[in-house]
Amino acid sequence: MLSHGRKRFIAAIAKSNLKMPTNRGSGKAVSRRVFGHGVGTKKTPCRAGLYARVSTHDQQTLPLQHRAMRDYAATRGWTIAVEIKEIGSGASVRELRQKLMEAARRRDIDVVVVWRLDRWGRSMADLVTTLQELRDLGVGFVSLTEALDLTTPTGRAMAGLRAVFAEFEHEILRERVRMGLVHARQNGKRLGRPPTAALNAKQVRQLFHAGISKAGIARKLQIGRTSVRRILKARNRP
Repeated sequence: MLSHGRKRFIAAIAKSNLKMPTNRGSGKAVSRRVFGHGVGTKKTPCRAGLYARVSTHDQQTLPLQHRAMRDYAATRGWTIAVEIKEIGSGASVRELRQKLMEAARRRDIDVVVVWRLDRWGRSMADLVTTLQELRDLGVGFVSLTEALDLTTPTGRAMAGLRAVFAEFEHEILRERVRMGLVHARQNGKRLGRPPTAALNAKQVRQLFHAGISKAGIARKLQIGRTSVRRILKARNRP
């Protein structure tokens, strides 16, 4: 039998038309945010950081890069939080890119969008390092030209496969080069650059005896002055 207090508690619930809570474990909502996307009825727009870069001699592609990235972000429903436009003459110069990396570290952006991979990375080592840091930060990466999308599990898997295939192709090429060199040596073929200066040794001596200076001989035969001096010196050796 129910106690008097228990009966009064049940009666109060029925009178107020309340529902008993259902036990669903801890009751805490599980976060499933991936690269700035929320899950549920209310989604947080993904914040994109756009990075465009051109050389000082190729600035005409800058509007093309900018337009392509903005159109892509609009198609994905992303908001543009940061836009970087960098102009540099050297492959090692990526000063403004650092601002985008700092925004990623502050969690101000959820994905980086570039037009092409060589616009982003200075070298293969730099590309791998920066992409790994973005991945560790939970920031996605998209390169439009290569159709590389690291914001999805499929894209990340394909990126891994591409790296494997690229390494495989590199090893195959190296093996073919090595086999080609071995085959050439076995057939008595001389490897390396042809001795162009030595082929002109006779002409060098003739021109020198004709009174033409060493610099003039080098210009006429389109060889280095050092080569001219070396040929003449070898001729005078006992």
